[in-house]
Amino acid sequence: MNAHEFLAARFEEHRTHLRAVAYRMLGSLSDADDAVQEAWMRISRTDTSGVENLGGWLTTVVGRISLNMLRSRTQRREEPLDARVPDPIISSPEGLDPEHEVMLADSVGLALLVVLDTLSPAERLAFVLHDLFSVPFDEIAPIVGRTPAAARQLASRARRRVQGTTSAPDADPATQREVVDAFLTAARGGDLEALLAVLDPDVVVRSDGGSLRPSGVVRGAPAVAEGAITFARLAEFTRPALVNGAAGAVAVSHGRPVSVAAFTVTRGKVVALDILTDPERLARLDLTVLDD
Repeated sequence: MNAHEFLAARFEEHRTHLRAVAYRMLGSLSDADDAVQEAWMRISRTDTSGVENLGGWLTTVVGRISLNMLRSRTQRREEPLDARVPDPIISSPEGLDPEHEVMLADSVGLALLVVLDTLSPAERLAFVLHDLFSVPFDEIAPIVGRTPAAARQLASRARRRVQGTTSAPDADPATQREVVDAFLTAARGGDLEALLAVLDPDVVVRSDGGSLRPSGVVRGAPAVAEGAITFARLAEFTRPALVNGAAGAVAVSHGRPVSVAAFTVTRGKVVALDILTDPERLARLDLTVLDD
């Protein structure tokens, strides 16, 4: 094995971890793959003989690449931030595979990624690298062009935003599934009263239809319940799934997915529902994990 092959093998050992870093930064699986590939292109042209901690160094490289991608995206993006649902990671309701476990460590649900999307790029990087991957602030500071103290402040502001706008989901998967199944049964049956029983009064639904379908935010149990009944009539059937590690569902019509729904269940009630209905992005998702 020559030096290039040895470096490639070491890089592959870190690929899943690096993809997890990029996914938290970008909320997009395809962009995360692009960021990791760009990291490989850079490392393959760099002398790494003096790098003692290759994994840590690669984490900061992917962080810097992701930061640049995020800044570019923020400059050109026109759609409202609160109507964008990040790429979901779909798993069988029976459990996560090992790669998904790495990707979804730290309970990276879609609701958290939605909040991260409201942060500035520098805040997001400081929070993700420090709070989720334990990167020291003196290593984060050069990436964002700040002092370590300023980088710490970025992470602190991001942390307050996250803690103030996200609800901790119920940890028991069985409880989550019971509530989600009750929601789906009530929606299919047009049972408004049963739907209201499982919805938090202040429930928030974010729906991302891309450029081809409506997008927006619906707040409050009555409006959410009525919308759920209407949408349930459009799907032939709904398959249970884990969406970013939490109980969710994939609605199918004419053999194709029409939505992926991620539920946040807190104290036995649905407090948030993030729904992807964008046909272009749905077509890119790997749903083979749901095949019988």
